[in-house]
Amino acid sequence: MTTALTTGPALTVTAWRDYDPEACGLPGMDLGERELTGPVDAESDGLWELGARRVRLARPVDLAGAGNPDTAEHAVRALSLVRDLTARAVLVEWELLLDPAAPDDAWRALGHLQPPQRLEGPGEAAEVLESWRRGHYLCKCLWRQGPGFVQIRDRRWGDLRRFTADEPEYREAIADLSYGAPAADVPAAVLADFLGEQLVLQVGELAWWLPYRVSRWLQEGMVL
Repeated sequence: MTTALTTGPALTVTAWRDYDPEACGLPGMDLGERELTGPVDAESDGLWELGARRVRLARPVDLAGAGNPDTAEHAVRALSLVRDLTARAVLVEWELLLDPAAPDDAWRALGHLQPPQRLEGPGEAAEVLESWRRGHYLCKCLWRQGPGFVQIRDRRWGDLRRFTADEPEYREAIADLSYGAPAADVPAAVLADFLGEQLVLQVGELAWWLPYRVSRWLQEGMVL
């Protein structure tokens, strides 16, 4: 049985009811600083229901230091929040530290997420960040649950790539990986398939599901 992460290090965020910085300064727009200690899916839903449309993470997401278990857990929880809020088109202000030894295009695995405010790690970090911002749009890498199957639609590399599976072990693995799980607990063949398609990110000893589940379509389904 896979031991999926449910809770972990607290995430400190500041939230507002509007996207625009000027509007955020108006009375009633500031939701203040909040400590998120519960499961990320519930915390993300709670922020949305409070009216949060702009959320700032207090601490950088550190993938360069993911060899430390505490750092890895924080990174997975923070990335989960960024992913879930991106799926709702919430403006997320966050910072990302990538491993300088990672391949130059390692950032593309995260390119469907709201671009960070600051990026460290790649040799040409400013250019990478500009490419990320120019190429970002909603529904770039998502998954959906059909009757007896799951399908991922991925445009992070420009072309449309589809991954469809009807085996129950794939659906179970997605549920376990959605908010992070020890990589060693995931069925090896399933994990290998997901890693091969770059649908899972390894963060230290943890594995984390990259695509977000679509909350709303921006275009007709036949276009996507």
